Amino acid sequence: MTPTAHRNRRALRTAGAGAAALLALSACSSSDSDSSSSKPSSSTSASGQLSGTVTVFAAASLKESFTTLGRQFERAHPGTKVTFSFGGSDSLAASITGGAPADVFASASPKTMRIVTDAGDASGTPATFVRNQLEIATLPGNPDQVDSLKDLTDKDLKVVLCDKEVPCGAAAQKALDASRLKLTPVSYEQDVKAALTKVELKEADAAVVYKTDVHAAGDRVEGVEFPESADAINDYPITLIKGARNEDTAKAFIALVRSAEGQKVLTGAGFLKP
Repeated sequence: MTPTAHRNRRALRTAGAGAAALLALSACSSSDSDSSSSKPSSSTSASGQLSGTVTVFAAASLKESFTTLGRQFERAHPGTKVTFSFGGSDSLAASITGGAPADVFASASPKTMRIVTDAGDASGTPATFVRNQLEIATLPGNPDQVDSLKDLTDKDLKVVLCDKEVPCGAAAQKALDASRLKLTPVSYEQDVKAALTKVELKEADAAVVYKTDVHAAGDRVEGVEFPESADAINDYPITLIKGARNEDTAKAFIALVRSAEGQKVLTGAGFLKP
């Protein structure tokens, strides 16, 4: 073989080796790219632990209980955060159907939950997790001696009700209708906390609210039970919202609410078991 031919064959072998190396490097890069494109979701870390923020829209009457459960959840799952938006269930439902970013919705009545399910914004079937019963909130010491629902019809009393579109207002109206009583309140409030605040600030003599809200207010008000409330008990459903940004963490929060631990917090606040 001539020296020139020998050099040419050497050059070809060198070029082939270089091309093989480039192909191997390219394959490694492709593999790395594929693995990075299949990262775990934002709600679950590589180790399988929950992470990220879950946004919960919940009825105003759940404020104290859910805030407690939110703190428990964050302690149990470091790296997570639970944020809440509390208010009238009808307003929250309208916000969700309007595109507000929510992962979980907990409503104070099946009727307001249906606003979300009918719009196709619920993921799965909502589950009832607690129930709630009405009570009359009066000023401390009950100076007006309110003993019954009928006493609230006294024209000299300043009584506050929740708006009729809000679950607590709808329940109050149901109790009044069942008793054939007519009541003209001094105001209709947008949610149960707003109604209770009127009594706490002594801007009203009494309000029809939930037992749980009377319980949460402590000695700032006094509660008066009335038998008609047994016919107007509200079921509270909870659901995952379709397209939740943090689905795994949202599901875990719902599981806590429905667990024995969650039920202990809720019944301790005065809610009834489902």
